[in-house]
Amino acid sequence: MSHSVKHDGSIVARHVLPGFGLTMGATLLYLAVLILLPLAALLLKSAEVGPERFWQIVTSPRALASFQITLGAAALATAFNALYGLLMAWILVRYDFPGRRIVDALIDIPFALPTAVAGIALTALYAKNGWFGAVLEPAGIKVVYTITGVAIAMAFTSAPFVIRTVQPVLEDIQPDVEESARTLGAYPFTVFRKVVFPAILPAYLTGNALGFARCLGEFGAIIFIAGNLPMKTEITALLIFIRLEEFDYPASASLAVVVLAAAFVTLLLTNLLQAWHLRYNGKA
Repeated sequence: MSHSVKHDGSIVARHVLPGFGLTMGATLLYLAVLILLPLAALLLKSAEVGPERFWQIVTSPRALASFQITLGAAALATAFNALYGLLMAWILVRYDFPGRRIVDALIDIPFALPTAVAGIALTALYAKNGWFGAVLEPAGIKVVYTITGVAIAMAFTSAPFVIRTVQPVLEDIQPDVEESARTLGAYPFTVFRKVVFPAILPAYLTGNALGFARCLGEFGAIIFIAGNLPMKTEITALLIFIRLEEFDYPASASLAVVVLAAAFVTLLLTNLLQAWHLRYNGKA
């Protein structure tokens, strides 16, 4: 935003972008066409079956098993990325080492790599004759065609969310804040717990929530390593795809609404926690 001075000496703000009406209208149009209309079509399609049939679809044994597998694997992947993402963000911000820029660039590979390619690569690694599978399976650890493999594929595709949301916040924390705490006699872990972690908590929650939501809808990276065994490793996204192939559009839409609701609730709870955290810090 720039400013101009009138003849009477008053200052008038001049925006670089067009006026509020045009920018707001373009934003709402984008929101309606690319987000709201598809969601409305999904909800309307699922409503065609009626409440009773909808309940039968989403509570069938196969659907419930797919929900359990999807949510369980997503929780495992999110728990892993919560720790791994925080540590990786900390290393990238607080340490300077050879190849740091390369590691930083590699973090975004799951965003750029087609998920089907990631699934094939993970399956090749963890298969019985793969690099990792040849070591793990003789030890009694089977990854391919198990919920463990599903969780690994989800963790791979969602890892950047935590790292990329926490990293800039860590970079903005001034070193003198931590130095002041150390000067007052605080131990390193106390400094992290009392000073650093509260500052990064909103971004940390956001990254984990986005990663969890991504796990719920992941498809390409999972179908190869999961084996797609009904009641065992079949995720909800695959069951939705199967119903589409059977031309059962209302059933696929009903299942998709459940996944959408789970992702929406996750993001809503995260926003509520962030708001509470900001209010708590403001009072403190």
